[in-house]
Amino acid sequence: MIVREQPDVLKLLFSWRGTILPKILPPLGIVMLISAIVGGIEYIDLYRFPEVPLAGFTLIGVVLSIFLGFKNTACYDRWWEARRLWGILIANARHFDRDCRVLPQARRERIIQHVIVFANVLRDRLRHQTANPTELLQTSGMSQQALTQLYQHHNAPQYTLSLIQWELLLALKEGEISDIIYTQMNQNVAALSEVQTGCDRIANTPLPFAYSVLLNRTVYCFCFLLPFSLGQTLGLLTPFLVGLLAYTFLGLDALSTELEEPFGTQSNDLPLDSMVRLIEIELLGTLGKPTPPPIQAQDDNLL
Repeated sequence: MIVREQPDVLKLLFSWRGTILPKILPPLGIVMLISAIVGGIEYIDLYRFPEVPLAGFTLIGVVLSIFLGFKNTACYDRWWEARRLWGILIANARHFDRDCRVLPQARRERIIQHVIVFANVLRDRLRHQTANPTELLQTSGMSQQALTQLYQHHNAPQYTLSLIQWELLLALKEGEISDIIYTQMNQNVAALSEVQTGCDRIANTPLPFAYSVLLNRTVYCFCFLLPFSLGQTLGLLTPFLVGLLAYTFLGLDALSTELEEPFGTQSNDLPLDSMVRLIEIELLGTLGKPTPPPIQAQDDNLL
């Protein structure tokens, strides 16, 4: 995720990193090149291309704008729901910290460490990666054998939640907590499970492929044919106006595609590493253990 102070108008106009321009620059350059060639040929009257009715492009542009707006709204909703779910995860990690204070210190530490592990393995599951074992051993307090056993499970986050619930059951059985407190603390386990279910739903259910392909093809066809409609009228100004229109349509299409998968490591994806580190710092701090340093943004990009 790009993090920076709100720039002034001039800096915002010429911003590069974190924008969608680097991704669409190749097709945008091709569109502007075609526009320059068509406009130049029309301007010197070397050849008259068959004129494509501008009214048709107007109608297609209006319809395309509506559907691109719908796609961007749907993709942003996925991004925002993902952020909301991780906000719930952070809140429940804090709930565990407060509720576990009624437990003996040893059991409290084990539960808190399992919560830290859950945040790490959920992030890794969503990003299809494996955590740095050295860092996870340091922050979670797990043994190498326990960590190896953890990654042998197909669903490591749910296995971690089962370990938390087992600790709570043992605490109830041994009389360390009452059934009322157990029920209250078990609600936090259920909430974490719902967070994972929601994140899995977003990660495993993208927008329908046929819908994305239809919009993508329509956008590119519209942009590549537009010079042949405006070349005769604009002449040498064709690449500038066509480039502006193409930037808008290509940019909206590429931006929605990026927001569709909010758990990746692209510039506009959620900073899961930073959120996991926040959980580690807060929970380890309450246990009186050394805390890792906060993750700093690299080139205004926070992972």
